[in-house]
Amino acid sequence: MTPAPLPVRDGLNPTRLVLPHDPATVARYPRALAYLLDRFPDDRARLLEKVAAGEVVTGAGAPLTDDTPYEPRGFLYLYRDPPVEEVVPFEPEVLHRDDDLLVVDKPHFLATMPRGRWVTQTVLVRLRRSLDLPALSPVHRLDRPTAGVLVLTVRPQVRGAYQELFARREVRKVYEAVAPLSPGLAAPRVVRSRIVKLRGVTRAQEVQGEPNAESLVTLTGRDESRGLGLYRLEPHTGKTHQLRVHMASLGVPILHDPFWPELRETDPDDHARPLQLLARSLEFTDPLTGEARRFESRRTLSEWGSGCENR
Repeated sequence: MTPAPLPVRDGLNPTRLVLPHDPATVARYPRALAYLLDRFPDDRARLLEKVAAGEVVTGAGAPLTDDTPYEPRGFLYLYRDPPVEEVVPFEPEVLHRDDDLLVVDKPHFLATMPRGRWVTQTVLVRLRRSLDLPALSPVHRLDRPTAGVLVLTVRPQVRGAYQELFARREVRKVYEAVAPLSPGLAAPRVVRSRIVKLRGVTRAQEVQGEPNAESLVTLTGRDESRGLGLYRLEPHTGKTHQLRVHMASLGVPILHDPFWPELRETDPDDHARPLQLLARSLEFTDPLTGEARRFESRRTLSEWGSGCENR
């Protein structure tokens, strides 16, 4: 992708707007500014301020003016004002930093990167700001409710090499989860199914068809008094919500999951009841140095106390 002509500002990438090429739109808007103002009518005053300040540019980097022609399939770049967000009162902890990688321990409730209603309250934006790393980018993603090890690249030149490790499934990922005990559940066991995540649908789902998701589930601890178990989860694929789907399909949904067994998407966050899922460790061979890398979370799952039995 062609680099944006505007830099990262205050931890945020500029928004890229693609100008439609359908004949009706092209005929209606001989100038790009008119389209932009009609596209965001509620932001008209702020957009005019940004245009006057030279903060809206074309794909070539030229400031947008009243005379800028409408270019079908062309680009406009601008900084959108982020929404007002509820502050997430937890911070990512740095586990490792070098010239290429930043590895952090992500807390529960903090999204990995801007998406939907979460923009500034994300790991990426917070760390770009606090560490002055405007080119920082996540190599993979953890669900907002999930805590644990998250790997980011410091320089864009190396991002592809580390992303390829995940694409080729050359990263060993180990998670821990607290979920109900089930007398009929034989573990360890391998769970295979087909998982799809449809656009506009909140949670992923299992469907009929050739499996595209595989997880190894092992019971490593028991709390008989509460009917809970500590599970080690090893995903061999990386589908959206994979571990949460597979645990729910086994009849042992992860404790405090807002999606399973019932969808509670609209409930406000209860910081006293985080999802009991932790990305415990990541292991891989560094594609640049050949070095064996292993990173482990320092966090614990709040529902698994010192008196519980591990095995």
